[in-house]
Order: sequence, then structure tokens, then C-alpha cells
Amino acid sequence: MLPLRDEIRSRRWPFVTVLLIFINTAVFLYSILSPDVQFNEFVYQYGMIPAYYSKLLRNGGPIALNDFYPFITSIFLHGGFFHLISNMWVLWLFGDNVEDRMGHFKFLLFYILSGVIAGIIHFLFNPLSPYPTVGASGAIAGVMGAYFILYPGARILTLVPSIFIIPIIVHIPAVVYLLFWFLSQLYSGTIQTLAGGGAVSGVAWWAHVGGFIFGAVCHGYFENKRYWR
Repeated sequence: MLPLRDEIRSRRWPFVTVLLIFINTAVFLYSILSPDVQFNEFVYQYGMIPAYYSKLLRNGGPIALNDFYPFITSIFLHGGFFHLISNMWVLWLFGDNVEDRMGHFKFLLFYILSGVIAGIIHFLFNPLSPYPTVGASGAIAGVMGAYFILYPGARILTLVPSIFIIPIIVHIPAVVYLLFWFLSQLYSGTIQTLAGGGAVSGVAWWAHVGGFIFGAVCHGYFENKRYWR
């Protein structure tokens, strides 16, 4: 199912949401167009690699602060155009309303923290994975989790695949759409873990699950209740 738009209009221009979309796009274009950058090396340098942190913990040696930078830098990396576009579209769709409820600075902090928590959850479920984890989807999952609680009655205009040639466009309540999305991530993560033993490549399903739960449970700490009233 492809979400097209929601029916809730934000009261303020979503400055941070637009800024995040710009930064993600700029970083991706730099990673593929700059003559001084090798894309694979760039991803391995700034992506979050679970096996690296497992090795650090296993060796018990000193851990420097810059060892943890990839938990943040990986949020702004993407593996391809489709990866980038799909993430930025969902961020634009849900981010403006959540930013409206939190305010610009709190929303930025919430977004980054959602991405970091998502990365930690991915590491816990895939500690032996040698593959770099990149993408904003964990942070965006946090935004979706917050939207799930804040706007359960909002309706999402959704493109639904059909067995016929013409797709179906329907309005789906946000609580239904986002719950279905969350359960699909939980199911896929469970299957992946059972099949791969924690060292598999592909989609970081558990990062999505962790980000969504964090957003749904902790969004209230970032909500600007005084402004909303």
C-alpha cells in the first residue's frame, strides 16, 4: 500500500521536516556524484555495522566517543534512489503534523533519538551482521509511531494494489494503516531472525519496530502541550 496524503494540515511550516529532506537528499547526491567519494567506502565508514560493536564489546577495550557517531550519521545515508525517495515521501507525509505538535527543536531531537534507538534495537537483534545499516527509516518509524498515537482518526489516502489493471485509491484510518505497517515489520523481522540467525543483510526490520515503539511510547515527552492548547 502506498500512502498518498493525509487529511490533517499543519498550522506551521514544517521547517525541520523540509530541512531533513534536504539534508538526506544532499548527502545521497554527494555520496554518488562526488569524484572524491567511493560510495561503498562512504557507506562502510558512516553506516552502522553491528559486528563492529560486537567486536568492541567482546574485546573489552576502550571505546571512543567517535565510535558511536555511525548511530547518527547512518540516519542520513541511503543505498539508492528508491530507498531515498520512499523514505523522504513518508517523512513528508507524517513529519509535518508531528513537528506541528512538538515544535521545531523538539521534533529534531525526537527524530534523531528515534533513529539512534532504532539503530540500537537493530544491533541487539543482529549483533553479528557485517553489513552497514543505513537509512532514515528507523527515525521515520519513530515519527510514524508518534502519529499513530497523536492522530489515530486521521484518514490516509492510500493507493492499494488490485488484481485488476486499475489500482484502488481508498481512505484508510491512520490507526489501521500504521498498525498494519507495524505488524508487517514485526512479522518480517521475526522471520528474518529465525532464518538468518542475526547475521543477515537486507531491510532492518527490527530498527523499524524499535523506532515505531519508541515514537508511540515516548512522543509525549517531546510534545509541546502548552503550544497545542
